Amino acid sequence: MIAKLTGLVDSTAEDSLIINVGGVGYLVFCSVRTLNTLAAKRGSVSVFIETHVREDHIHLYGFAEQFEQEWFKLLITVQGVGAKVALAMLSITAPDTLAQAIATADKPAITQAPGVGPKLANRIISELKDKMGGVALGSGIFAVEASKAAGGSEDPGVNLAMADAVSALVNLGYGRSEAYGAVAQAAQRLGEETGVEALIKDGLVELSAFEVRN
Repeated sequence: MIAKLTGLVDSTAEDSLIINVGGVGYLVFCSVRTLNTLAAKRGSVSVFIETHVREDHIHLYGFAEQFEQEWFKLLITVQGVGAKVALAMLSITAPDTLAQAIATADKPAITQAPGVGPKLANRIISELKDKMGGVALGSGIFAVEASKAAGGSEDPGVNLAMADAVSALVNLGYGRSEAYGAVAQAAQRLGEETGVEALIKDGLVELSAFEVRN
């Protein structure tokens, strides 16, 4: 089982590339995001590999980051989302944005990818909303929470107010995915530069309304 390849980019196509590893060329299917990342690099590159073995073929799917690989593995657990559709989704929408779209049930954002209609978007949202918490820890505001908990540094490129608001709601007993969705919706309504207190307050209103609806 191939888990990682390190070599030189021999050539690229619309949805794949060939990596030369010691004179052997491996055909690797990738998202546009990974293709652009690897094509911009000079010299040796490393790609995380997801190997799919079928009766009629062996396909290698490559990812520049493990976070994208984890999202790929999560997406293909949904009935109707094969490897091709999962890569299309990751090509159109960054993992962080995809996490927010699922948390806030933003179907238009999810249906941007070819092959994803309203019915499949509904299935993706319903099946992954409560499963993505662990995967989402790899990036975005969840990464800030994980880094702070471990005593690490904070990423200045991430909205720290959102991260703190999610953490506060989790401490109040709400699930991480629920808290993320509520804070994401609050940020959309109030603006991403909104302070922690306002995000928590608005998030609580959203969570209360959700409990009433259900």
